[in-house]
Amino acid sequence: MFTNIGLRAVLKSSVGVLRESSALCSAVSVQPGTYSSALLCGQTVSRGSFAVPPPIRHYARVAKKTEIGRESQLSDLPPTMLKMDYAAVPLAQTTDDLVKRLLSLELASHSEKLKLKTEQLIKKVQRDESDRSSVEVQVAILTARIRNYQEHLQQHHKDKANKRRMLMAIDQRKKLLKKLRLFRYDTFESVCEQLGITYTFHPEYYRRVTHRWLTKKEFCIKVFKAVQKQKAEQKLKLKRSAHPTETEEAKETMVQAQ
Repeated sequence: MFTNIGLRAVLKSSVGVLRESSALCSAVSVQPGTYSSALLCGQTVSRGSFAVPPPIRHYARVAKKTEIGRESQLSDLPPTMLKMDYAAVPLAQTTDDLVKRLLSLELASHSEKLKLKTEQLIKKVQRDESDRSSVEVQVAILTARIRNYQEHLQQHHKDKANKRRMLMAIDQRKKLLKKLRLFRYDTFESVCEQLGITYTFHPEYYRRVTHRWLTKKEFCIKVFKAVQKQKAEQKLKLKRSAHPTETEEAKETMVQAQ
């Protein structure tokens, strides 16, 4: 019995679907010119009790404007320049074009280009050709590393590890520049000018004074004074326990003097 009821329900639903599809075919087939012109105008076409909605126009999206970042520090390196390991080799200058292309920066990796750029910055500020450990050279190495981190973070702004390394390098360079500024100001100015560094001072500490902050400060001062007083009493007790004979002799002399 239940199977018969299920079959009847399925047959009724299939008959309804067939009727709707036949009505759609008749609406589309009758007067095709009128249907197409009405749809192009954006009007709804009705055929009896059946209505065909106008088509939805999916226009192309506006292209996003790419943000133009600052120019890379490696962009001034010509691609025909030889790598740092082969620049001093005389045989590399006389080879054919294919070998020169393999030894040039055109097919070099990013690390090799960065190494060459670091060497260029070092040559600007080093004291002599053998200088590799002075403060100026360390500042030049850190500058090339910081700019490389900044270019990397422009594309990968969620890279927290490299951001932390960049901030550590910035702090280290600021310490070196501060030391250089205190002892050799002329060298400090020339290094900043050659490397294009803008030295900024730390901002002055400022805190808005509130009633809660003043109350807490007074309480901290009271606690500090109480602790200092307690420490002084403990020191006095330790002195008296360490030299009891001196205190007794002082009392005897006081009695004799009286």
